[in-house]
Amino acid sequence: MPSILTNKLFSLYTRIKHPKVPPELRYFYRDTYNSRFAQAKYFLKDYIFKKKYKEISFHGEFGPELQFVLPFAYWHHKNGTLLSTKSSKFTKEFYYFSENHAEVFENRTNEGNYNFEVPRVLYSHDYDMSKWLAVPLKKQYQNDIYVYPKPLLIIANRYNMEWNGPPISYFDIPTLDFIVSNLKDQFTIVYNRPRPENITEDNSETYDLNEFEWFKDTHPEVLFLQELYEENRGNANNFNHLQLMVYANASHFVSIHGGTSVLASYFGGINLILSKQGPEHHFNCYNSLYPKLSKAKILHAKNEEDVRKYILEDFLVSN
Repeated sequence: MPSILTNKLFSLYTRIKHPKVPPELRYFYRDTYNSRFAQAKYFLKDYIFKKKYKEISFHGEFGPELQFVLPFAYWHHKNGTLLSTKSSKFTKEFYYFSENHAEVFENRTNEGNYNFEVPRVLYSHDYDMSKWLAVPLKKQYQNDIYVYPKPLLIIANRYNMEWNGPPISYFDIPTLDFIVSNLKDQFTIVYNRPRPENITEDNSETYDLNEFEWFKDTHPEVLFLQELYEENRGNANNFNHLQLMVYANASHFVSIHGGTSVLASYFGGINLILSKQGPEHHFNCYNSLYPKLSKAKILHAKNEEDVRKYILEDFLVSN
């Protein structure tokens, strides 16, 4: 953890260098400087001696892990300095390149996000990143199992507590109906909203949207990732493994703010993200960070009207 002195120094530096930043966002700037400063002590090990020494451990939320920790570990792997990785359960397949990966954490925590041994923590104003390398998950997990007559479209939804309150960014049933009605002739659509038992939970409570029965009655041609997992033709080790296998065969994604959208940005193609609010807006994450994950085209919808516009303009192929 940063010392009291460095926290004070970087807080002062942030106030001077970024005077117009809202007070509630200043600590992200400060923490970026803290994290960058912490890397200085590894200069010789990382760039001169280059022996395997780096032990990376993370038990924060899914989104930051995919944004910052996984690419940091992959950089060390390619640099020849990665010794081991530790993370939450159901993560081995993400760290496929790590020779020594342990799943040691049963839950993800907000406190675990503040790992200053990683060059970036949560949101940052500086995404010109060293010690960060995009992980080729698509290349690793593409397969001939989850292949269909029409191209795959993944709808990755969530309906969770946000900022200790009710859900804010999610695809409601009218929006889902619009997406599917317009695109089902063009795509094989797979709907994904994981059950709590299939993923490592954080502090966000999951609610019931009652959309699965609606899908079966209204759009029976839509496939559920949960049912693909129960069938498990690809012999996936866990639900995350199946997500990687199915996503790797897709190039069109419609996803939601948070870890859901980060994962969908790892597989190239196009990813439409519904995000109504959050620090990502201030830090321009959808234009700066997310495209770095796979060179995917990122479309940021701020409301349901934007979603409909992008579906018609960027997904629907005119006859």
